[in-house]
Amino acid sequence: MRLKKPRIYPLPDDAIGDDIRSQLGSQFEGQHVLNVFRTLGKSLKAYRRFMGWGGYILSSDNDLSPRDRELVILRTGYNWQSGYEWAQHARIGSACGLSDEEIQRIKAGPQATGWSHRDRALLNATDNLTNDAFISDTNWAALSDFSEKQRMDLVMTVGQYTQVSMMLNSFGVQLDPGYTLDPDLDDR
Repeated sequence: MRLKKPRIYPLPDDAIGDDIRSQLGSQFEGQHVLNVFRTLGKSLKAYRRFMGWGGYILSSDNDLSPRDRELVILRTGYNWQSGYEWAQHARIGSACGLSDEEIQRIKAGPQATGWSHRDRALLNATDNLTNDAFISDTNWAALSDFSEKQRMDLVMTVGQYTQVSMMLNSFGVQLDPGYTLDPDLDDR
């Protein structure tokens, strides 16, 4: 984690109204509202739009498979050293078919042994985007197994989670109860 405490403190329970809960969706009914949403809820108009776009990225409208999407999100979060993002999406990635070994290997990047051609292509493209905001011609060609829409969704997913990582890191969003900081992302 970049910061030991929040710069922007999350909303307390008594400040979370129906306007915030209604944007969360049914998967969060009856659950603790995550610190990322509690923090973004302090800017309600931005929160609403953020939830709409983030909802697209995490939905079946995104043509990347859930596994591919989580591979890309985890690499993006790791590249931006976002401990919160990594902790959240390590669990989601596991639920979407990434093995524990693959999740750990994401940190080593596309050069690590054991990746399929498709996984390596996604990781290389993600690294290009988080380093240069551009996928090289070589790495674009390596994405030939992916449709045009999937390539677009890849760029949009990395862009969304770059923004998320910037917010989490800069606002100092702390881990939610029950989550553990990956030791490779502990800057303390």
